[in-house]
Amino acid sequence: MLNKLANLHAKCFPDKPWSASDFADLKKSGCEIIASENGFIVWRVVADEAEIISIGVAPEKRRSGIAGALILLMEQELKKSRVVNVFLEVSEVNYPAKKLYEKYGFKPAGKRPKYYDGTDAIIMRKDLS
Repeated sequence: MLNKLANLHAKCFPDKPWSASDFADLKKSGCEIIASENGFIVWRVVADEAEIISIGVAPEKRRSGIAGALILLMEQELKKSRVVNVFLEVSEVNYPAKKLYEKYGFKPAGKRPKYYDGTDAIIMRKDLS
């Protein structure tokens, strides 16, 4: 399973792929993962807040609703755990991802200067309560 996830991550992020070992380490550290053949979402919960660590969809399957479905599935799990908000960081120049997050109710909540190799990250947050 983790090898397939690593292969999918490499398709989604060829410049910085994660290995099966990276995914195993994430699981050991308390991260949760929902994955399908064409997409995945990784998050962690601390107290009543969750952080999306990564979300990816195979390039040939983007804009097909997979990412949105993964977000909604994650939110269902978070609500069961009484998580009240979820946040993420996204590159300020990753316009498709920002649009996706906005579509699912995430709003800008801050900025991390030069977070992505010199490009600012936008912190986005969504209230689940």
